[in-house]
Amino acid sequence: MVAAHVIRHWNPEDRRFWDGGGRRVAARNLWLSIPALTLAIAVWTLWSVVVVQLPAVGFRYSTNQLFWLASLPGLAGATLRIFYAFAVPVFGGRRFTALSTASLLLPLLGIAAAVQEPNTPYEVMVLLALLCGLGGGNFASSMAHISFFYPTASKGYALGLNAGLGNLGVTLGQFVVPVVVGVELFGAAGGAQQMTPQGPIWLQNAGLVWLPLVLASALACWFGMNDLAQARAGLAEQAVIFRRPHHWLMCWLYLGTFGSFIGFSAGLPLLASSQFPAVDALPFAWIGPLAGALARPLGGWLADRAGGARVTLWSFVALSVGVLVALYCLPGAATARDAGHFGGFLAAFLVLFAAAGIGNGSTFRMIPVIFLAERLRGAQGTPAAQAQARQAAGHEAAASLGFASAVGAYGGFFIPKSWGTAIALTGTPAPALAVFVVFYLTCIAFTWWHCGRRYAPMPC
Repeated sequence: MVAAHVIRHWNPEDRRFWDGGGRRVAARNLWLSIPALTLAIAVWTLWSVVVVQLPAVGFRYSTNQLFWLASLPGLAGATLRIFYAFAVPVFGGRRFTALSTASLLLPLLGIAAAVQEPNTPYEVMVLLALLCGLGGGNFASSMAHISFFYPTASKGYALGLNAGLGNLGVTLGQFVVPVVVGVELFGAAGGAQQMTPQGPIWLQNAGLVWLPLVLASALACWFGMNDLAQARAGLAEQAVIFRRPHHWLMCWLYLGTFGSFIGFSAGLPLLASSQFPAVDALPFAWIGPLAGALARPLGGWLADRAGGARVTLWSFVALSVGVLVALYCLPGAATARDAGHFGGFLAAFLVLFAAAGIGNGSTFRMIPVIFLAERLRGAQGTPAAQAQARQAAGHEAAASLGFASAVGAYGGFFIPKSWGTAIALTGTPAPALAVFVVFYLTCIAFTWWHCGRRYAPMPC
């Protein structure tokens, strides 16, 4: 039965093949990948909402400990992506997607049990936060799997759609969890209610509500996706990317785009609650990730038409400006009122999320274009050499996409943790935000020099 899901010949660059059925197969894999990735990202960022509720139900954790719980899924997810990035060519995209989606059941069941007992040791909560990193790891394998199905001219759109709608998992989690924890969804089987100053909640629903969806998605991927025989490659064949200078450049740029998106998503609810305690920021937390997720396919589409380097460069300009506005609106800022300006702060982060989302799409468009251009430069003019170059470029680009996503995902750890550390040391997140501006300026310079200027070594 497994063999029926394996496609022996796949050539999306051949227009007749693509129009004769290839497009339909690619679309089916894409539209099964998207909900699986959406659920994975929802699980990965679950703690960004759960930590805000923990003090209300009796957990005695410091602000710094709460920032640790919000940031640890980012650390674990980023590290897992390093391995997941190379998994699809080794194990097969269908098989690995289905099994990695099913693995999300473990942290969901653990969270549902642990949050019902305020005396749960902090170490257990740390372990569960790390297990949520399984959801973050799925991104690398998902993007690598989809990258093999589409022709170069459509990769930006397809990868942007997969990642953009997949990243709606952040919005989905931050919108759904505050709603479902206020309702007794599962009766006695779901566990007892917990009392807060605002009334009863069922915090365990934050884990339970995803269980049937994750199981259904894993089964759909197992029975509906395909493995590509031509996408098979060993670790040695993929490891060649580490000798490509442009691979490391794209890792740096992707840290600035996706790292910003996932880091802001993981830390913003807790940051806003700590800086504006008079405002209930949780109902607004999902808006920024929604803007970023919806902007990602736009970034891929723009990059397909205007060039990835140009779109990426202007995304970093917008990120720099957005951080400066957020700094201006913080409580106690020299140019703002003592209480700060929450409306301006929220608006600044909407700009940051949208710019990061557009940059997500454009940087992922740049990677396959750069690898293909380099391989074709070194290929002889025969059709066989060109075909071999395209296949090798596909393997390298998929591995680079996955590994770059691993590097970028560390933003999910460093951004919220840097805010927590800055607040603990200085009482304000301003020093961390100032560092972000400097980092974005380096991204602007690298993008222009290597890809955007006239006679750039890797124009794209």
